[in-house]
Amino acid sequence: MIKALIVDDELHAREALEDELLAVGGVDIIGQCNNAIDALKAINQTRPDVVFLDIQMPRVTGLELLAMLDPDTMPKVVFVTAYDEYAVQAFEENAFDYLLKPVETVRLQKSLEKLTRELRQKNDYRAMTPTLDLLPCAGHSRITLIPHQEVEVARTALSGVALLTAQGESTTHLSLKVLEDKTPLIRCHRQYLIHPAAIREIRLLDNGLAEVITSSAHVVPVSRRYLKALKNQLGLN
Repeated sequence: MIKALIVDDELHAREALEDELLAVGGVDIIGQCNNAIDALKAINQTRPDVVFLDIQMPRVTGLELLAMLDPDTMPKVVFVTAYDEYAVQAFEENAFDYLLKPVETVRLQKSLEKLTRELRQKNDYRAMTPTLDLLPCAGHSRITLIPHQEVEVARTALSGVALLTAQGESTTHLSLKVLEDKTPLIRCHRQYLIHPAAIREIRLLDNGLAEVITSSAHVVPVSRRYLKALKNQLGLN
């Protein structure tokens, strides 16, 4: 099932699109939002596969919301609007598709079929991606290989990415993105990854922030953006 979020300031437009999606099938509508601010929060919390997004909304437009999303982690965005003059700009901003209101069932079905193919290819790629068991670290005229299970924390540093273990700190030239994709390390902050097995305590702070204490007493920040996802991955929700 495709996880979908509907964003439109008009209730009847949201309901009409929901009816069309349910009629086509294969879609799990995980939420609806009537403005871009609530939508941004919902996207970060629920991680939908696709967002059906209106363009003309009060305060923050759909195009402005699209610009706020992280290109590396953003869902597919399908604009659903009564106006066709924004189409070129929408695709320049990495929109997945552009549907005109009233949405035609056949056109919506084609969009969902295309989306299903892309999501399947993405999942197949992840399944084929080899894992990194040993992480190369350079320093003092030598290269050391650290087993990924020994790494408690990875964070950005001036000279690369710092890997924190019980024994100390080493530097690798592997990016956080590669480590996230090819090791068990999970994202808890834009600049930090953490090994789930190393987590000993999560301290909830003010303003939706948190910090993690690892087995070796490393203190790692957790941003609002990743806290819910981290708790979900740990089975805490």
